[in-house]
Amino acid sequence: MQVSIQKIAALLEGRIENTQSRDTMISHVSAIENACVGDITFLHNAIYQQYLYSTQASAILLDKNFSLARNIHPYIIRVENVYTSVGKLLDYFQKKKYKNKTKKESPIHIGQHVTIGKDTYIGAFTYIGDHVTIHDGVKIYPHTYIGDHVTIGCHTILYSGVKVYHDTIIGKHCILHAGAVLGSDGFGFAPQADGSYAKIPQIGKVVLEDHVEIGSNTIIDRATLSKEATIIQEGVKLDNLVQIAHNVMIKKNTVIAAQSGIAGSSTIGENSVLGGQVGIAGHVTIGPKTSIGAQSGITKSFPQGHQVLLGSPGFKRKHFLKSYAIFKNLPKEPK
Repeated sequence: MQVSIQKIAALLEGRIENTQSRDTMISHVSAIENACVGDITFLHNAIYQQYLYSTQASAILLDKNFSLARNIHPYIIRVENVYTSVGKLLDYFQKKKYKNKTKKESPIHIGQHVTIGKDTYIGAFTYIGDHVTIHDGVKIYPHTYIGDHVTIGCHTILYSGVKVYHDTIIGKHCILHAGAVLGSDGFGFAPQADGSYAKIPQIGKVVLEDHVEIGSNTIIDRATLSKEATIIQEGVKLDNLVQIAHNVMIKKNTVIAAQSGIAGSSTIGENSVLGGQVGIAGHVTIGPKTSIGAQSGITKSFPQGHQVLLGSPGFKRKHFLKSYAIFKNLPKEPK
């Protein structure tokens, strides 16, 4: 697959700075330190500036305000935001390379009263239950399970091995990676006098709003009661191996890194960032635009938001750093 520099510039709403021929063809998007002739590369992080003047790439994306110390070999395309432009370019290359599938493979099971929109793809060995609605442009890859009374919005992708339990609602333009599970039972058990645990049925829902991405082997549990839902709002991105318990609400445009876990009935504010292996206790409220450092454990609410939390148990960053300066210098235990 080859694309002209002129077409790439138009796609990214960029400006070609060099006056040489604009018909040079691009075959790959590559990192600046490894790029070859025929590749387009980019500079997003300043630590890679050393490669600007030695890269063999045919073209490079630069922010519109970035100043060069001297001329460089590649053709330059100036864009508003390099990182965003790289995302658009990778999406374009992917769609061109892997042409949209729009057919039903065999064998598959489709239950009763199922509505399937146009331009959909359903891979082999997929199970679709009763009273399911699948809207236009949905892609369902092989070995996927979809339970009864599920709704899947337009242009959503379910990769191989995704499991969607009954009564789950998935919005438009979502991506569920391999092994993701939506709607499994919440962790509800009542302790008994004899030391055993009685299961509390979980009969609520899971709701994913539009433009949500769920990583591989991430689990989102259903709510406990029938009129309740575990809600993942618009634009949320969850990494691989994330556990979201029953009745949790994650507000829009929040990102959560791998191996994090959120216990039941907690709320994470919009535009928050959770690092890897963060643990959130149950019935906790985290305010908007909160950043939580990797391996932090949050045991109480921080509803005001707009802050950085570190440590376990977690507290405000400036207090953590002051405390760390003390406890890292505590006397060593005598031998």
